[in-house]
Amino acid sequence: MAKRDYYDVLGVKRNASADEIRAAFRALARKYHPDVNKAPDAEAKFREASEAYEALSDPEKRKIYDRFGHQGPGPGPRGGGGHPGGAGVPVDFGDLFGGLGGGFAGMSLKDILNSLRDRASGGRARRRPARGADSESHLTLDFMQTVRGTATRLRIRRPGPDGAPHEETIEVKIPPGVQEGSKVRVRGKGQAGGREAGDLYILVHVRPHPYFRREGDDIQVTVPISIAEAALGAKVDVPTLDGLTTVTIPPGTASSQRLRLRGKGVRRPGKEPGDLYVEIDIIPPKDPTPQQRECLQRLAEISKDDPRSRCPWT
Repeated sequence: MAKRDYYDVLGVKRNASADEIRAAFRALARKYHPDVNKAPDAEAKFREASEAYEALSDPEKRKIYDRFGHQGPGPGPRGGGGHPGGAGVPVDFGDLFGGLGGGFAGMSLKDILNSLRDRASGGRARRRPARGADSESHLTLDFMQTVRGTATRLRIRRPGPDGAPHEETIEVKIPPGVQEGSKVRVRGKGQAGGREAGDLYILVHVRPHPYFRREGDDIQVTVPISIAEAALGAKVDVPTLDGLTTVTIPPGTASSQRLRLRGKGVRRPGKEPGDLYVEIDIIPPKDPTPQQRECLQRLAEISKDDPRSRCPWT
């Protein structure tokens, strides 16, 4: 398939100025760059526009293109050059000057726009703007701080404008719902760079809670009850992330049975809240009184249920 004329690709006249060519390419990059356009043909159109811009934005390349078109100069005598219909083997212009998206292949839309801004301001054209490296810091928080979110002050060590390391205290906002191993990004607080500083990534660690356990956005807590409460049912107070709440224990509740409190788990912005699971732990009397022992013996005598009757080994 024949290549389109570079001026037609950018939608400019053949006598367009450098600023007009740059503005046309900027508009096409914003429209077709893979970062913003997921259409099947968007990447091909972006590469085509990039190749056209790389050819027409450079005065020398543009002169060659205006004279020879896409074929480019052939290997003719020095100073003359070959061209279609003349001596020499035609050379594809895109191959001659890089093609396939030119110097913008693989660059993010942000980096491309920064590069165009450099060129417009007369600065030295760079394939990628200088940016400082990202850095990492560790932060240990209490369980409830990670569940509810918090703001804390953190001292970090990073190079200053003069390149010398110095300590800096920053305010860090920890969003609700982070957990062990979560990373919180603080923009511009990484290593210094020529254009912009890198980012700081805070790796979160969580101190264990005395009785809450977390699995994703769900919370688990073990609640002990007596034999009578398990057999007859009861109302008991159990802890939640928001304080104590009363839960009904159904008659005949078994040890390790879990009761679900919907929506009482971790709440994260934009997501459904997790649940709280109350795991039952039946605690028999450690040193029963004579009256308790008598009652338990009587219960054993009149009980008709065999808890092992459904075991696979019976």
